[in-house]
Amino acid sequence: MTNQTAKQAIPKFKTEAQERAYWESHDSTVHLDWSQAQKVRLPNLRPTRPPAP
Repeated sequence: MTNQTAKQAIPKFKTEAQERAYWESHDSTVHLDWSQAQKVRLPNLRPTRPPAP
């Protein structure tokens, strides 16, 4: 049996700074149901620069 509660919509932000401040003080579980998350593979990713020595 799944617990289905109404999730709040993610607010729109005017700047990245506003978005950063919001997520620093709020929990994503209010907006997303992480139990429904799926694993993702990204096999074609490559480093953008060489690793540090």
